Amino acid sequence: MTTSELINRLKYQLKQLEQEVLQHDAHLPAGQRKMMQDVERFNNELFVQEGAQLKPCIDQLSKNVAQLQQLINAKRSPYTIISSCEKIQDRFSAVRRALATTGINIKSLEQQKRTRRAHAIKRGVRAHQQSGFSWIASNVMQNSHQLYEELNKHLNWAKIIEQKIENLQSSLDNCHSADKIKLQNEILAQHSRLGKCRQATSYIEDRIQLFERPFKGQNR
Repeated sequence: MTTSELINRLKYQLKQLEQEVLQHDAHLPAGQRKMMQDVERFNNELFVQEGAQLKPCIDQLSKNVAQLQQLINAKRSPYTIISSCEKIQDRFSAVRRALATTGINIKSLEQQKRTRRAHAIKRGVRAHQQSGFSWIASNVMQNSHQLYEELNKHLNWAKIIEQKIENLQSSLDNCHSADKIKLQNEILAQHSRLGKCRQATSYIEDRIQLFERPFKGQNR
């Protein structure tokens, strides 16, 4: 095979591979592109590329073929030309493997995500059991909608308790001395309830942040 035939053959292979890659990239759902955006799919000696889309590899291969043409035009040694051809063929093979394994990579990442989520739920359940807020149902801790409902519930309770304290304080200022001790004890009890309610509110707010953090990370 002459060097001219070699270059033409590589260009033909590159054109065919480019069509496969363009079709592959066009059919990638946005969610899968985002999921794989930081995944390195190749050894750095083959390609400097991250993510599911493979068009950047075609661009690099085009440069490699052009560089090979320059080597041939410069009449470099057969060893240099053969070595360059082998590297290009290795990169062709790597792209074909990537085309064939995108689905496998996606399934692997989805499984890792499910595993992390399951571990996070288990840790959350254990932490909730040890939190001192056992009156909040465990299943609430696993649902953002229910967490917000629980947060609003505790915020409303806090307002009700604050109003009770205000009313009791007003009554205390105008009551007979015989009733003051009873009212003072009731005010202390309501302050204790208010403190627990505020602690629970802070706890729920922390749980909301922990629950939503993975999703925010995925949507950056």
